[in-house]
Amino acid sequence: MDLITNHFKTIDCKKITDNVFRLIDDEWMLITAGIPENFNTMTASWGLMGILWNKPIAICFIRPQRYTFAFTEHQDYYTLSFFHEEHRSILNFCGTKSGRNTDKIKETGLIPLLTEHGNIGYLQARMVLECRKIYADRIHENGFIDAGIISKNYPTKDFHKFYIGQIVQSYIK
Repeated sequence: MDLITNHFKTIDCKKITDNVFRLIDDEWMLITAGIPENFNTMTASWGLMGILWNKPIAICFIRPQRYTFAFTEHQDYYTLSFFHEEHRSILNFCGTKSGRNTDKIKETGLIPLLTEHGNIGYLQARMVLECRKIYADRIHENGFIDAGIISKNYPTKDFHKFYIGQIVQSYIK
């Protein structure tokens, strides 16, 4: 597997100029976790970026039934990969097919690249954030003040787990 630094520049995450609301909600991202020999990726349009505990962080949310969940649970890192609109079909595919019974890499033509910490980004991405998990917890039903969110987003009560990751490296093209 080729190194990401052969195709991307590293950048201080504080120099990223994207609007994170548009980036996550409109453009979406791939969350990837695992080791080079065994990893999975999934599309997400929920997430957060900012500063917490004096660290640059990115938070991703994964439902427990998603195949990527186990990979994220067992690894110390995850990556968030962002793409130009021309790759929307990849995001659509990875958001509707499970890695349990589909080889997403083969089916989409994604080309995995190895980060400095041994994680996976993609050649087709325009930006990859490499995150080291520093906190994780489940969303709890009793924490909701607006109960309408539960009926709209969790009718089967399959609440997400969230992972707060310190952004340890940012790669851009």
